[in-house]
Amino acid sequence: MSKKIFALVDGSAYSESVCHHIAWIAGRIGASVDLYHVLGRRDGGSEDLSGNLRLGARSKIMGELAELDAQRAKLAQAQGRAILEDAQALIAKDGVAEVHPHLRLGDMVETVETMEGNADLVVIGKRGEKADFAKKHLGSNLERVARATTKPVFVANREFQPIEKVLIAFDGGSSAMKAVDYVARHPLFAGLACTVVTVGKPSDVVAKGLEDAKATLAAGGHAAEVKVVEGQPEVALADLIEADGHDMLVMGAYGHSRIRAMIIGSTTTAMIRTCKVPVLLMK
Repeated sequence: MSKKIFALVDGSAYSESVCHHIAWIAGRIGASVDLYHVLGRRDGGSEDLSGNLRLGARSKIMGELAELDAQRAKLAQAQGRAILEDAQALIAKDGVAEVHPHLRLGDMVETVETMEGNADLVVIGKRGEKADFAKKHLGSNLERVARATTKPVFVANREFQPIEKVLIAFDGGSSAMKAVDYVARHPLFAGLACTVVTVGKPSDVVAKGLEDAKATLAAGGHAAEVKVVEGQPEVALADLIEADGHDMLVMGAYGHSRIRAMIIGSTTTAMIRTCKVPVLLMK
């Protein structure tokens, strides 16, 4: 079965980086791209603002509102098509020929659940267009998509750079082992340097888990390093990424340690916000 990327783009400052990351992934794994821009339902209509107007005035204002709604919907659709055209051109310029743009009306999560199908992974930007104004805010769509999808989620950061070194956060849980196995087997990671890190205190159990992860990666052709660091996960991992020059973070979406609440939950925003590199979330 041919590989496929399901990607979401908007008009945010992250869109260009998302496109470059899409092209990087597609080029490495030989995938086609299904490119989606989702218009919210409110983009196609307005609330009833006529209040307690008399019948004649109410009819007039309702007609004007309906006309305004139609104009807004046309503008939103035109903007959506322009966003898709620009994104498709960027991805094609990076060498990916098979890109299929789709303009959808509705909820982003419903779109993902309905349309992701046999996609290999989902790509989304760290923040959306409505979150650009707030540096410390992470748009709710990312967390909603991460909760809803059954696929790995690649979260693109703001600036694209070539990826050569991958850091795998490992807590011994099932999703962490799945993340290690994914890296070991998937062509996306072929030839990339890998490090497996556990956040916590050294112990025999931790050492055994890291050795098992290292062996799994070795079977896939990766001579991985292993490390144990102490501290709060979001701080310790971000510091390690900065200090050692890692270009991507891979994490399980659920675990049994302190990382458990970090990926899908209140600390998710802190983790992804703190890291200045793309993050791949495994379910």
